[in-house]
Amino acid sequence: MAESRWSCNPPPLKIGDLVARVPIVQGGMGVGISLAGLASAVARAGGIGVISAALVGVFEGEALFFKNPTAANVQGLKRQISLAKEKAPEGIIGVNIMVALTDFDPLCQAACEAGADILFCGAGLPLHLPELRPAGSRTKLSPIVSSPRAAKLIAKRWWSRYHCVPDAVVVEGPKAGGHLGFSPDKIEAQESRLEVLVPQVIEAMKPFEDLAGQAIPVIPAGGIYTGADIYFYIHKLGAAGVQMATRFVATYECDASEAFKEAYIKASREDLAIIRSPVGLPGRAIRGKFIQEVEAGKRSPYKCIYHCLKTCDYRKSPYCIAAALINAQRGRLDAGFVFAGANAWRVEKIVSVQELIDELIEEYCQVRRKEEGA
Repeated sequence: MAESRWSCNPPPLKIGDLVARVPIVQGGMGVGISLAGLASAVARAGGIGVISAALVGVFEGEALFFKNPTAANVQGLKRQISLAKEKAPEGIIGVNIMVALTDFDPLCQAACEAGADILFCGAGLPLHLPELRPAGSRTKLSPIVSSPRAAKLIAKRWWSRYHCVPDAVVVEGPKAGGHLGFSPDKIEAQESRLEVLVPQVIEAMKPFEDLAGQAIPVIPAGGIYTGADIYFYIHKLGAAGVQMATRFVATYECDASEAFKEAYIKASREDLAIIRSPVGLPGRAIRGKFIQEVEAGKRSPYKCIYHCLKTCDYRKSPYCIAAALINAQRGRLDAGFVFAGANAWRVEKIVSVQELIDELIEEYCQVRRKEEGA
């Protein structure tokens, strides 16, 4: 087993009856960056692998997708979950489903029906998520929040309406890649820092742990890059584990194109920029030709073929974010762009998922031995 590779073992991440021996959740990345290939590799390595549901139907064939996008997305998500389960039969497979997706409800129901172990739902408040879980389903539910206020609001609503609480809470800070749950003027604010938010969310969940008689593990995300970071959040701030996305892009098993992965390796710190997304949220991406053209006003309004995001107003948008992200996933970076976390510029090479996990845990162990004499 992989434990023998490490000089010590970090505490497992426990979410109800799910136990990940490696306390790392691989962040869900769309469109098509984290599908069954990446998620299953992370699950086999002992972490929680996560499939992104965003526009997953595109990979079922454009004929089906454009005829009935919701049906294609449901079919595609079920297929990806099945593939991941086949490749990692003993692993934990989660699904990331953005609340902002037009077909959020049927995708959540489909993921539960397909046997997803846990749903991670952000980009909006998943206030009615429990009612989308079929009776008898063992799928765990975890909102993704960017403030203790949002975590408390969700937990309060779930308890009052459904007599349940989140099985876990992911708190995502402003150094994450992709869409951010902060206004542009708050991204650099002291109160928005992840190390500030994590203890606040842990404290906000304590009354609900008492009400439900169960632990609500809090999992920080956004800018976590090294094993030392993992040690800090677990042992210094009391987190149950961590979520990481950027590090997993530069792996052989990542479902993105080689050009997408190379964009991370080539990126400098200066290439990372906060962009204005058609979704209505700021986002962190690697600035390239496409973004430069958008900033220069060279993109034109387009006809929306499928209103994939509730918050997108295509009439005011200079480009289709769905098309841009699909193009990037396929390696057409001249017609799309790459979302990335604040530390993407530190990525130097492509490795296997197992090599990455081993490196992170060995770094964690080095810090633990130094700090605790373990």
